[in-house]
Amino acid sequence: MNLGNSWLVLLSAVIAFAVTALLGKWMVPLLHRINFGQTIREEGPKWHKKKNGTPTMGGFLFIIGIFLAAAVCLPLYYSQTGQDPYLRSQSLTKAVGGLLMALGFGLVGFLDDYIKVVKKRNLGLNVKQKLVLQFLVAGAYLLSLGLSGAGTSTLIPFVGSVDFGPAYWILSAIGIVAIVNAVNFTDGIDGLNASVTFFVAVTFMILSGIMYLFGMSIAAAAVAGGCLGFLVWNFNPAKVFMGDTGSLFLGGVVCALGFGVNLPVLIIPVGIIYLCEILSVVIQVTYFKLTHGKRIFKMTPIHHHFEMCGWSEVKICVVFSAVTVVFGALSVFGLLYGF
Repeated sequence: MNLGNSWLVLLSAVIAFAVTALLGKWMVPLLHRINFGQTIREEGPKWHKKKNGTPTMGGFLFIIGIFLAAAVCLPLYYSQTGQDPYLRSQSLTKAVGGLLMALGFGLVGFLDDYIKVVKKRNLGLNVKQKLVLQFLVAGAYLLSLGLSGAGTSTLIPFVGSVDFGPAYWILSAIGIVAIVNAVNFTDGIDGLNASVTFFVAVTFMILSGIMYLFGMSIAAAAVAGGCLGFLVWNFNPAKVFMGDTGSLFLGGVVCALGFGVNLPVLIIPVGIIYLCEILSVVIQVTYFKLTHGKRIFKMTPIHHHFEMCGWSEVKICVVFSAVTVVFGALSVFGLLYGF
Protein backbone atom coordinates (compact mmCIF):
# COMPACT_ATOMS: atom_id res chain seq x y z
CA MET A 1 0.00 0.00 0.00
CA ASN A 2 1.57 3.30 -1.02
CA LEU A 3 1.85 6.23 1.38
CA GLY A 4 -1.05 8.14 -0.13
CA ASN A 5 -3.41 5.19 0.18
CA SER A 6 -2.22 4.48 3.73
CA TRP A 7 -3.08 8.02 4.77
CA LEU A 8 -6.52 7.78 3.22
CA VAL A 9 -7.18 4.53 5.07
CA LEU A 10 -6.05 6.12 8.33
CA LEU A 11 -8.06 9.27 7.61
CA SER A 12 -11.16 7.19 6.97
CA ALA A 13 -10.83 5.46 10.36
CA VAL A 14 -10.14 8.73 12.20
CA ILE A 15 -13.12 10.56 10.66
CA ALA A 16 -15.51 7.69 11.40
CA PHE A 17 -14.26 7.39 14.98
CA ALA A 18 -14.37 11.13 15.69
CA VAL A 19 -17.81 11.71 14.15
CA THR A 20 -19.33 8.67 15.88
CA ALA A 21 -17.86 9.44 19.30
CA LEU A 22 -18.64 13.16 19.20
CA LEU A 23 -22.12 12.67 17.77
CA GLY A 24 -22.99 10.63 20.84
CA LYS A 25 -22.69 13.73 23.03
CA TRP A 26 -25.74 15.11 21.24
CA MET A 27 -27.66 12.03 20.11
CA VAL A 28 -27.62 9.96 23.32
CA PRO A 29 -29.32 12.74 25.36
CA LEU A 30 -31.73 13.27 22.44
CA LEU A 31 -32.75 9.59 22.47
CA HIS A 32 -33.31 9.95 26.21
CA ARG A 33 -35.52 13.01 25.77
CA ILE A 34 -37.74 11.44 23.12
CA ASN A 35 -38.03 8.23 25.18
CA PHE A 36 -36.51 5.95 22.56
CA GLY A 37 -35.66 3.37 25.22
CA GLN A 38 -35.05 -0.36 24.87
CA THR A 39 -37.67 -2.74 26.27
CA ILE A 40 -35.79 -5.76 27.64
CA ARG A 41 -37.39 -9.06 26.64
CA GLU A 42 -38.95 -11.16 29.40
CA GLU A 43 -37.08 -14.36 28.50
CA GLY A 44 -33.65 -12.72 28.77
CA PRO A 45 -31.34 -12.84 31.82
CA LYS A 46 -33.08 -11.32 34.84
CA TRP A 47 -30.19 -8.97 35.58
CA HIS A 48 -30.71 -7.31 32.20
CA LYS A 49 -33.91 -5.75 33.55
CA LYS A 50 -31.86 -2.86 34.95
CA LYS A 51 -31.06 -1.92 31.33
CA ASN A 52 -34.73 -1.31 30.60
CA GLY A 53 -35.15 2.18 29.16
CA THR A 54 -31.55 2.54 27.94
CA PRO A 55 -31.71 4.50 24.66
CA THR A 56 -31.72 2.38 21.51
CA MET A 57 -31.26 3.10 17.78
CA GLY A 58 -27.74 4.27 18.63
CA GLY A 59 -26.62 2.59 15.42
CA PHE A 60 -27.26 5.93 13.76
CA LEU A 61 -24.05 7.15 15.42
CA PHE A 62 -21.73 4.89 13.46
CA ILE A 63 -23.91 4.83 10.35
CA ILE A 64 -23.44 8.60 10.05
CA GLY A 65 -19.74 8.37 10.97
CA ILE A 66 -19.02 5.61 8.45
CA PHE A 67 -20.85 7.34 5.61
CA LEU A 68 -19.14 10.69 6.26
CA ALA A 69 -15.74 8.99 6.29
CA ALA A 70 -16.52 7.18 3.05
CA ALA A 71 -17.92 10.36 1.46
CA VAL A 72 -14.62 12.15 2.13
CA CYS A 73 -12.06 9.42 1.47
CA LEU A 74 -13.49 7.31 -1.36
CA PRO A 75 -13.74 10.24 -3.84
CA LEU A 76 -10.19 11.28 -2.92
CA TYR A 77 -8.93 7.78 -3.63
CA TYR A 78 -10.81 7.16 -6.87
CA SER A 79 -9.90 10.60 -8.23
CA GLN A 80 -6.20 9.80 -7.94
CA THR A 81 -6.14 6.09 -8.75
CA GLY A 82 -4.63 5.03 -12.05
CA GLN A 83 -6.95 2.04 -12.43
CA ASP A 84 -8.46 1.06 -15.74
CA PRO A 85 -11.84 2.90 -15.97
CA TYR A 86 -13.78 -0.39 -16.13
CA LEU A 87 -12.03 -1.83 -13.06
CA ARG A 88 -12.41 1.49 -11.25
CA SER A 89 -16.15 1.50 -11.95
CA GLN A 90 -16.53 -2.07 -10.70
CA SER A 91 -14.46 -1.33 -7.58
CA LEU A 92 -16.49 1.80 -6.85
CA THR A 93 -19.74 -0.14 -7.28
CA LYS A 94 -18.58 -2.72 -4.74
CA ALA A 95 -17.54 -0.09 -2.19
CA VAL A 96 -20.47 2.30 -2.56
CA GLY A 97 -23.03 -0.38 -3.41
CA GLY A 98 -21.95 -2.36 -0.36
CA LEU A 99 -22.44 0.62 1.93
CA LEU A 100 -25.84 1.31 0.39
CA MET A 101 -26.80 -2.33 0.94
CA ALA A 102 -25.79 -1.97 4.59
CA LEU A 103 -27.91 1.18 4.79
CA GLY A 104 -30.84 -0.76 3.36
CA PHE A 105 -30.51 -3.37 6.07
CA GLY A 106 -30.17 -0.57 8.61
CA LEU A 107 -33.48 0.90 7.39
CA VAL A 108 -35.14 -2.48 7.89
CA GLY A 109 -33.71 -2.49 11.40
CA PHE A 110 -34.92 1.07 11.99
CA LEU A 111 -38.45 0.09 11.00
CA ASP A 112 -38.26 -2.82 13.44
CA ASP A 113 -36.87 -0.60 16.23
CA TYR A 114 -39.47 2.09 15.59
CA ILE A 115 -42.32 -0.37 15.97
CA LYS A 116 -40.80 -1.65 19.22
CA VAL A 117 -40.36 1.86 20.63
CA VAL A 118 -43.81 3.13 19.65
CA LYS A 119 -45.59 0.05 21.02
CA LYS A 120 -43.26 -0.15 24.04
CA ARG A 121 -42.66 -3.87 23.63
CA ASN A 122 -39.75 -5.96 22.45
CA LEU A 123 -41.53 -7.05 19.28
CA GLY A 124 -41.25 -5.38 15.91
CA LEU A 125 -41.59 -6.75 12.41
CA ASN A 126 -42.55 -10.41 12.22
CA VAL A 127 -40.12 -12.97 10.78
CA LYS A 128 -41.77 -13.11 7.35
CA GLN A 129 -41.76 -9.31 6.98
CA LYS A 130 -38.09 -9.10 7.97
CA LEU A 131 -37.03 -11.84 5.57
CA VAL A 132 -38.93 -10.39 2.61
CA LEU A 133 -37.36 -6.96 3.14
CA GLN A 134 -33.90 -8.43 3.72
CA PHE A 135 -34.00 -10.52 0.54
CA LEU A 136 -35.12 -7.44 -1.40
CA VAL A 137 -32.09 -5.50 -0.12
CA ALA A 138 -29.72 -8.40 -0.81
CA GLY A 139 -31.21 -8.85 -4.27
CA ALA A 140 -30.77 -5.18 -5.14
CA TYR A 141 -27.11 -5.32 -4.10
CA LEU A 142 -26.42 -8.48 -6.11
CA LEU A 143 -28.19 -6.94 -9.11
CA SER A 144 -25.85 -3.93 -8.89
CA LEU A 145 -22.86 -6.30 -8.88
CA GLY A 146 -24.19 -8.16 -11.90
CA LEU A 147 -24.85 -4.95 -13.82
CA SER A 148 -21.32 -3.74 -13.03
CA GLY A 149 -19.88 -6.82 -14.69
CA ALA A 150 -19.20 -9.05 -11.68
CA GLY A 151 -19.13 -12.73 -12.58
CA THR A 152 -20.32 -15.86 -10.83
CA SER A 153 -16.91 -17.07 -9.70
CA THR A 154 -15.38 -16.55 -6.29
CA LEU A 155 -11.98 -17.16 -4.74
CA ILE A 156 -11.54 -19.90 -2.15
CA PRO A 157 -8.17 -20.24 -0.36
CA PHE A 158 -6.30 -23.49 -1.14
CA VAL A 159 -8.86 -24.21 -3.89
CA GLY A 160 -8.64 -21.25 -6.27
CA SER A 161 -11.36 -19.64 -8.36
CA VAL A 162 -14.66 -21.54 -8.42
CA ASP A 163 -17.48 -20.68 -10.81
CA PHE A 164 -20.91 -21.49 -9.36
CA GLY A 165 -22.83 -20.40 -12.43
CA PRO A 166 -26.38 -19.02 -11.96
CA ALA A 167 -26.56 -20.73 -8.54
CA TYR A 168 -24.05 -18.13 -7.32
CA TRP A 169 -26.71 -15.44 -7.09
CA ILE A 170 -29.15 -17.63 -5.16
CA LEU A 171 -26.48 -18.89 -2.77
CA SER A 172 -25.20 -15.34 -2.30
CA ALA A 173 -28.65 -13.95 -1.43
CA ILE A 174 -29.23 -16.72 1.12
CA GLY A 175 -25.73 -16.27 2.54
CA ILE A 176 -26.10 -12.49 2.89
CA VAL A 177 -29.43 -12.74 4.71
CA ALA A 178 -28.05 -15.49 6.97
CA ILE A 179 -24.94 -13.47 7.89
CA VAL A 180 -26.94 -10.29 8.49
CA ASN A 181 -29.17 -12.12 10.95
CA ALA A 182 -26.18 -13.82 12.57
CA VAL A 183 -24.63 -10.41 13.24
CA ASN A 184 -27.98 -9.30 14.64
CA PHE A 185 -27.96 -12.22 17.11
CA THR A 186 -24.52 -11.10 18.31
CA ASP A 187 -26.03 -7.89 19.68
CA GLY A 188 -27.15 -8.92 23.14
CA ILE A 189 -24.70 -7.57 25.72
CA ASP A 190 -22.86 -4.28 26.14
CA GLY A 191 -20.11 -3.76 23.59
CA LEU A 192 -20.12 -7.27 22.09
CA ASN A 193 -21.27 -6.62 18.53
CA ALA A 194 -19.22 -3.45 18.11
CA SER A 195 -16.03 -5.00 19.51
CA VAL A 196 -16.28 -8.19 17.43
CA THR A 197 -17.15 -6.24 14.28
CA PHE A 198 -14.23 -3.87 14.91
CA PHE A 199 -11.80 -6.79 14.58
CA VAL A 200 -13.73 -8.22 11.61
CA ALA A 201 -13.39 -4.86 9.85
CA VAL A 202 -9.67 -4.63 10.68
CA THR A 203 -9.18 -8.10 9.20
CA PHE A 204 -10.91 -7.15 5.96
CA MET A 205 -8.93 -3.90 5.89
CA ILE A 206 -5.74 -5.99 5.93
CA LEU A 207 -7.07 -8.50 3.39
CA SER A 208 -8.13 -5.80 0.94
CA GLY A 209 -4.79 -4.02 1.39
CA ILE A 210 -2.92 -7.22 0.52
CA MET A 211 -5.08 -7.52 -2.61
CA TYR A 212 -4.49 -3.83 -3.54
CA LEU A 213 -8.23 -3.16 -3.26
CA PHE A 214 -7.74 0.13 -1.48
CA GLY A 215 -11.31 1.32 -1.97
CA MET A 216 -12.43 -1.60 0.19
CA SER A 217 -9.60 -0.87 2.66
CA ILE A 218 -10.98 2.64 3.09
CA ALA A 219 -14.51 1.31 3.60
CA ALA A 220 -13.28 -1.30 6.11
CA ALA A 221 -11.27 1.35 7.99
CA ALA A 222 -14.38 3.51 8.25
CA VAL A 223 -16.31 0.57 9.72
CA ALA A 224 -13.53 -0.11 12.23
CA GLY A 225 -13.40 3.56 13.25
CA GLY A 226 -17.17 3.73 13.57
CA CYS A 227 -17.31 0.65 15.80
CA LEU A 228 -14.53 2.00 18.01
CA GLY A 229 -16.29 5.36 18.31
CA PHE A 230 -19.52 3.61 19.23
CA LEU A 231 -17.79 1.66 21.99
CA VAL A 232 -17.20 4.99 23.74
CA TRP A 233 -20.95 4.94 24.43
CA ASN A 234 -21.76 1.24 24.25
CA PHE A 235 -19.04 -0.45 26.32
CA ASN A 236 -20.22 -1.82 29.65
CA PRO A 237 -22.15 -0.18 31.24
CA ALA A 238 -23.77 0.91 27.98
CA LYS A 239 -25.23 4.39 27.71
CA VAL A 240 -26.89 3.51 24.41
CA PHE A 241 -27.71 0.37 22.40
CA MET A 242 -27.29 0.10 18.63
CA GLY A 243 -30.67 -1.59 18.18
CA ASP A 244 -31.58 -3.53 15.03
CA THR A 245 -30.85 -0.28 13.19
CA GLY A 246 -27.17 -0.75 13.97
CA SER A 247 -26.84 -4.53 14.10
CA LEU A 248 -28.51 -5.14 10.72
CA PHE A 249 -26.41 -2.34 9.23
CA LEU A 250 -23.23 -3.99 10.55
CA GLY A 251 -24.42 -7.31 9.13
CA GLY A 252 -24.76 -5.68 5.72
CA VAL A 253 -21.32 -4.10 6.06
CA VAL A 254 -19.67 -7.44 6.88
CA CYS A 255 -21.23 -8.96 3.75
CA ALA A 256 -20.20 -5.94 1.67
CA LEU A 257 -16.57 -6.33 2.78
CA GLY A 258 -16.51 -10.06 2.01
CA PHE A 259 -18.08 -9.69 -1.42
CA GLY A 260 -16.08 -6.53 -2.09
CA VAL A 261 -12.81 -8.46 -2.03
CA ASN A 262 -14.44 -11.42 -3.87
CA LEU A 263 -13.80 -13.65 -0.86
CA PRO A 264 -17.26 -14.13 0.67
CA VAL A 265 -16.17 -17.56 1.92
CA LEU A 266 -13.80 -15.83 4.36
CA ILE A 267 -16.80 -14.29 6.14
CA ILE A 268 -17.16 -17.73 7.76
CA PRO A 269 -13.79 -17.83 9.59
CA VAL A 270 -13.48 -14.07 10.07
CA GLY A 271 -17.03 -13.93 11.42
CA ILE A 272 -16.77 -17.19 13.38
CA ILE A 273 -18.45 -15.55 16.39
CA TYR A 274 -21.47 -14.57 14.30
CA LEU A 275 -21.69 -18.15 13.06
CA CYS A 276 -21.52 -19.57 16.59
CA GLU A 277 -24.22 -17.16 17.74
CA ILE A 278 -26.78 -18.11 15.08
CA LEU A 279 -25.92 -21.84 15.15
CA SER A 280 -26.42 -21.92 18.92
CA VAL A 281 -29.97 -20.64 18.39
CA VAL A 282 -30.68 -23.14 15.59
CA ILE A 283 -29.26 -26.05 17.60
CA GLN A 284 -31.13 -25.05 20.76
CA VAL A 285 -34.50 -24.67 19.03
CA THR A 286 -34.09 -27.91 17.04
CA TYR A 287 -33.01 -29.93 20.09
CA PHE A 288 -35.80 -28.40 22.19
CA LYS A 289 -38.42 -29.50 19.67
CA LEU A 290 -36.96 -32.98 19.13
CA THR A 291 -36.64 -33.72 22.86
CA HIS A 292 -39.88 -31.97 23.87
CA GLY A 293 -38.34 -29.39 26.16
CA LYS A 294 -34.70 -30.31 26.79
CA ARG A 295 -31.90 -27.78 26.20
CA ILE A 296 -28.23 -28.03 25.27
CA PHE A 297 -27.33 -24.46 26.29
CA LYS A 298 -28.52 -22.61 29.37
CA MET A 299 -29.70 -19.79 27.12
CA THR A 300 -29.15 -18.67 23.54
CA PRO A 301 -27.66 -16.89 21.67
CA ILE A 302 -24.51 -18.42 23.10
CA HIS A 303 -23.23 -15.23 24.76
CA HIS A 304 -26.18 -15.57 27.17
CA HIS A 305 -25.07 -19.15 27.94
CA PHE A 306 -21.72 -17.82 29.13
CA GLU A 307 -23.52 -15.12 31.12
CA MET A 308 -25.55 -17.82 32.85
CA CYS A 309 -22.26 -19.62 33.58
CA GLY A 310 -21.08 -16.57 35.51
CA TRP A 311 -19.00 -14.74 32.90
CA SER A 312 -19.15 -10.95 33.06
CA GLU A 313 -20.18 -9.01 29.95
CA VAL A 314 -16.67 -7.56 29.70
CA LYS A 315 -15.08 -11.03 29.83
CA ILE A 316 -17.38 -12.27 27.07
CA CYS A 317 -16.45 -9.28 24.89
CA VAL A 318 -12.74 -9.85 25.46
CA VAL A 319 -12.84 -13.61 24.81
CA PHE A 320 -15.10 -13.36 21.76
CA SER A 321 -12.91 -10.57 20.35
CA ALA A 322 -9.78 -12.67 20.94
CA VAL A 323 -11.37 -15.58 19.06
CA THR A 324 -12.15 -13.18 16.19
CA VAL A 325 -8.52 -12.00 16.12
CA VAL A 326 -7.23 -15.58 15.95
CA PHE A 327 -9.55 -16.59 13.12
CA GLY A 328 -8.88 -13.29 11.36
CA ALA A 329 -5.15 -14.06 11.46
CA LEU A 330 -5.82 -17.53 10.04
CA SER A 331 -7.84 -15.93 7.24
CA VAL A 332 -4.96 -13.59 6.38
CA PHE A 333 -2.64 -16.62 6.35
CA GLY A 334 -5.07 -18.39 4.02
CA LEU A 335 -4.99 -15.45 1.61
CA LEU A 336 -1.20 -15.16 1.67
CA TYR A 337 -0.44 -18.85 1.27
CA GLY A 338 -3.65 -20.34 -0.12
CA PHE A 339 -3.22 -19.27 -3.74
